[in-house]
Amino acid sequence: MATKDLSVIIPAYNEEKNIYKSLSETLKSLDSLGLDFEIILVSDGSKDSTVEEAKKVKDLRIKIYHYNRNRGKGFALKYGFKKSSGEKIIFLDGDSQIPSSQLSLYLSYMNSTDADIVIGSKRHPQSVVNYPTKRVLLSYGYQLLNKLLFNLNVTDTQVGLKLFKREVLEHILPKVLVKKYAFDLELLVNANYYGYKIQEAPVLINFSLDSKINKRQILRMFIDTMAIFYRLRVLNYYQRQ
Repeated sequence: MATKDLSVIIPAYNEEKNIYKSLSETLKSLDSLGLDFEIILVSDGSKDSTVEEAKKVKDLRIKIYHYNRNRGKGFALKYGFKKSSGEKIIFLDGDSQIPSSQLSLYLSYMNSTDADIVIGSKRHPQSVVNYPTKRVLLSYGYQLLNKLLFNLNVTDTQVGLKLFKREVLEHILPKVLVKKYAFDLELLVNANYYGYKIQEAPVLINFSLDSKINKRQILRMFIDTMAIFYRLRVLNYYQRQ
């Protein structure tokens, strides 16, 4: 049973340079909303001082969790959700590239459209994104593939800012198996299959040159994507109760 208005779940892996700023700014943004909230930071096997830096932000509404092995962003978000109590749930990346000042906009989108899920999209006409050409082409190609495979009518699955009604995650998260790069896709494929309303919203992204995708990650994401297709279209795994 939900006891808070809002839970913000932040996965972090080796974010000692960014996590203090990310938590501080998120607190400031949430304080302005007048909601009863909690921030759940999940250190996904960080080997640096992510946890120590996070603890420097002194606020009882921040809950910090850490486990020793890096399990992937998807695993961290599922872990954080189990620790949460919010009526609404926000997934927010911990690298400070997506300013938390946008949270109020996403909540207003959910209220005004009666959406079950609000996701950021780099292709929304009001988005402000400065991405390298290579990243833009990879993103476009991936979303085209997803449209063909899943008939998923969204323009961007991978932005690290998403808002959910709690009951949606309670229903679909147990069905999500991907723990790393294609986690967002599997989540939205399930939501789309069960008829939940997905609303796209503009996003501001301060791209960091430290954020890179290598060939191994691209291959892993492709393999995971095809596994999602196999589970959906061949095994009918997601359809099982």
